[in-house]
Amino acid sequence: MITIYSVSALIMAYLCGSIPTAVWIGQAFYGVDVREYGSGNAGATNTFRVLGKKAGIPVMLLDILKGWTATNLVYFIGVSTTGASHSIAYTNYELALGIAAVMGHLFPVFAGFRGGKGVATLFGMVLAVNLDSALLCVGVFIVVLLITRYVSLSSITAGFTYLLGVTFVFPVYIRSVIIYGMCICALILVTHQKNIERLLKGKESRVNFFKKKIPDTSKRVS
Repeated sequence: MITIYSVSALIMAYLCGSIPTAVWIGQAFYGVDVREYGSGNAGATNTFRVLGKKAGIPVMLLDILKGWTATNLVYFIGVSTTGASHSIAYTNYELALGIAAVMGHLFPVFAGFRGGKGVATLFGMVLAVNLDSALLCVGVFIVVLLITRYVSLSSITAGFTYLLGVTFVFPVYIRSVIIYGMCICALILVTHQKNIERLLKGKESRVNFFKKKIPDTSKRVS
């Protein structure tokens, strides 16, 4: 049932996701709009690429927090059903709020609707909805990152791991969660098309964990 509380929560979730952490941190501390360099995305991966880990880590954590916070706005929505129906309705509200936050990250009203790819915000949402599967995704992300040093490949692999997690490893018997997992896979493939092309050509940037990063503003987005 649509109520003023549910509509208000959805708007708040979108606005929370719209906070352009990569843009604001880049401009405030480095005088750089990360959307003008690297891949042109206002997200954690491009922040790592352009400004390094000192900027990338805070952006990633704050983007995760955006998704987690927005999803937990479900506590402000009164779910009138009981029993199994209550659990399903509650989860559906969580998914709707999380998706609103991701849309905010992709199309942020506070940054001219030019956002990032939403992976970190998606992960924050998954943390709130399915903690076990989220931790599985973290493990896969870390392993792939340590082996390949590709953030994009790690993100793609972790995204597909979520669907496997809620379907087989920690099965969730709510149809909307499975459908959402499929949508995550599709969204990741769409938003990472250029990364996939660079990976296939061997031109994707790798993360250097030990070398001090100097902000790379030499390659402006055309």
